[in-house]
Amino acid sequence: MRVDTAPITKQPGKKPRLRPTNIARWVVACAGLVTAVAVSPAVGAAIQGDGSDPAGLWGLLPIALYAVLAISGMGIMSATLVALAVALFLSLPTAPEAAAILVGSVTNQVTIIGLVIVLGAGLGGVLRESGVAQMIVTGVLRLVGARGPRTVAIGIMLSCLVLVVSLGTLAGALAIAAPLLIPVAARLGYTRTATAALMFIGGCAGLALAPFAGSNVAIMQAAGVGYGEYVLYGAGPLAVVTLLVGMLWVPVVQRRSAKNEDWYSAAEAAEGNRVMTRSTRVATLVFVVLLVASVIFAVVTAIGLIFPLLALPLLAIGVGLSSRMPLRRWLSAIGGGMWSMAGVFLLFWLLAVLFLIIDRLQPFDTVLALLGPQLESSSPFVFSLIIALIGWVGVPGATAAQVVLIDKVFGPLATQIGVGANSWVVVLLFASKADTYGPFPNPNMVSTMGLAHSTNLRTMLLTGWVLLVPVALMYVAMLFFETR
Repeated sequence: MRVDTAPITKQPGKKPRLRPTNIARWVVACAGLVTAVAVSPAVGAAIQGDGSDPAGLWGLLPIALYAVLAISGMGIMSATLVALAVALFLSLPTAPEAAAILVGSVTNQVTIIGLVIVLGAGLGGVLRESGVAQMIVTGVLRLVGARGPRTVAIGIMLSCLVLVVSLGTLAGALAIAAPLLIPVAARLGYTRTATAALMFIGGCAGLALAPFAGSNVAIMQAAGVGYGEYVLYGAGPLAVVTLLVGMLWVPVVQRRSAKNEDWYSAAEAAEGNRVMTRSTRVATLVFVVLLVASVIFAVVTAIGLIFPLLALPLLAIGVGLSSRMPLRRWLSAIGGGMWSMAGVFLLFWLLAVLFLIIDRLQPFDTVLALLGPQLESSSPFVFSLIIALIGWVGVPGATAAQVVLIDKVFGPLATQIGVGANSWVVVLLFASKADTYGPFPNPNMVSTMGLAHSTNLRTMLLTGWVLLVPVALMYVAMLFFETR
């Protein structure tokens, strides 16, 4: 194996704030605010009517502006605050109404999804601190053993899959797995590029299946299905196709990158010392048993959104007790993980307030009143494809928020048209996951490359496209038969 040192990727410089694109975004935001103030009296009158006043359609302005600003590249928090301000100007709630909205937002399902994400991050902190996460990766690799490069490649993908399923986050899980997987891949002659592809494929499959991932919880809640139906109709086919296509594609990546001598260095191939204590092994066993039992319970009872709220703390407590982790260390681990997602929780609470105000504006009642006959005659299949493609554009960096947004905007119309729960799972899953596969570079791709010490973005993009095409065709076929 050739010794080679990976080039250091240059850190991009800070973008100037007064770029024309930034100015254009804020001009659009200010125009939205001014428009909201101007049309607010007409919207107020429409709310008091029977729902047939076209002025009621202005209630969609906050969501439309939110989507435009997010797609144009404005930060998700800034776009949310602008949309919320526009909604407030349109609604102009009285003090008692504002208080009722704030109280209602605390228990709103959108806020609860944000809480699930925070709890998941806390569990991830405990798994990392206790060594359980590292033990999971090591255990999967031992199952495949030294049975040849292709078998170990499957083990690498499965290790990433299992860890992402357990933690509910791709980048965080792969950050734990990478130091353990790179020496294994390097000793078997895998290139940096091929290793990045293996980790990315396994991580994407795991992200689709993760029962505690915020976007997946949001999909189940929006479609009104349990975890079993979610896996059967959406996540399961996505994970299977991803792994099968990945196993065929990785050898191609390996051959091409080997020609460029994209090898790991001898230092990278050296395996670090990993001390796994008996308490770590016991904690890993307890975690796996509790996780499997929790998922089975969720499938059998279809408990819904309450499931992660109960399961995540239970798993964190079980791992802490079985690993004999001191209370202060356990609190530090879970607190550090949860604090890292404080901004995400704030985002979801603001979204909850935004959607409650939009409900008060009743724009969807106006849409149904004006377009009811046309919607009833439209095709559920075509409607599903359009919404899936709209979602593909995405709200960068917040797939759970994206799911909530799409369901809030188009969910009532989907029900009116006759799109079933199973089809809606497919639509929301593709809308929230497809942009991870492409067509453009995204944080999941870049973070995986960095963790694998790879700099070949072109091949990573090709990997995403190779996975995306069969996944898209599969979902089109599923929607066609589901909506007939």
